[in-house]
Amino acid sequence: MKIAIHKEIGNFSERWMAYCEKMQIEYKIVNCYSNDIIHQLKDCDGLMWNHYQASEPDKIFAKQLLFSLEVSGKKVFPDFFTSWHYDDKVGQKYLFESIGAPLVPSFVFFTKVDAIQWLNETSFPKVFKLRNGAGSWNVRLVRNKLEALKLVNTAFGQGFSHQHRPLDYLKETWRKYKLGNRKLVHVRGALKRLVYVPKHERKLNREVNYIYFQEFIPSNDFDIRIIVIGDKAFGIKRMVRENDFRASGSGLIFYGKENFDDNTIRMAFDISKKMKSKCAAFDFIYDNGNPFVVEVSYDFVSSVYDKCEGYWDSNLVWHTGKFNPYGWMVDLLLE
Repeated sequence: MKIAIHKEIGNFSERWMAYCEKMQIEYKIVNCYSNDIIHQLKDCDGLMWNHYQASEPDKIFAKQLLFSLEVSGKKVFPDFFTSWHYDDKVGQKYLFESIGAPLVPSFVFFTKVDAIQWLNETSFPKVFKLRNGAGSWNVRLVRNKLEALKLVNTAFGQGFSHQHRPLDYLKETWRKYKLGNRKLVHVRGALKRLVYVPKHERKLNREVNYIYFQEFIPSNDFDIRIIVIGDKAFGIKRMVRENDFRASGSGLIFYGKENFDDNTIRMAFDISKKMKSKCAAFDFIYDNGNPFVVEVSYDFVSSVYDKCEGYWDSNLVWHTGKFNPYGWMVDLLLE
């Protein structure tokens, strides 16, 4: 079997290629943005493309190509069930509700009238989110009805920009620099944003004509990220930022097996199976010790997980030692 890999620096593709070379799996590098990509894939049985939520071209085209190839009979990664909901928290709400997953209570409104009626009846605080975004960007705590009403007016007015607010971006970059998770060059780049926003961000579409809230569950000073790939799973524990409620993207990470409970691992396997997903990274928080799923993504930052100390199989048996989840992805395509 011969597979095609869309290559980009710093993502899954380099690790897929290394695994193929080690295992002597035939592959070739392709550019999915070529006009003749379908022709390029004629001699291939499948395509692997680690498309990225922050890339506007990827958002426009990646799923369309992958799903078209899947309809034609070729194998793809990520496939439809793995990625149709990628970077779409609104879609994930309905997905989790439909399969009976323990979702943090979530509320979506598509008219201003419905949103305001709900504001008049609900309690606060609530968590506001945009449909897309990663690393806790586009997520904020709404403390009262007045704050929520301002968000509703924006949602059904000019909409929300995808641009990271320059001062917030600088503060977050400086925080991670002090943790050792960013270099001085990143701080310089964040300073530059105070006067110049990157061109690709200025081109991003605005989010408009919907509003999305989740229930705020207090007393969580961490979240648990569990990644299920086929019949294996691994995870990290992420502490929240100082004086904040957000854990995703904090850079404050623990890897030891003692940080995880079997109930959460079992739940991740169960939800993944119901979703028919080949790769699912779930975020969990807890209410009185009970896990609730917040959202899911097929994608994750590879380097963050290199320090994981082992993985679980679907029988919840722990396997200590290094492992290669990117090889698991290739193996799933070859099945």
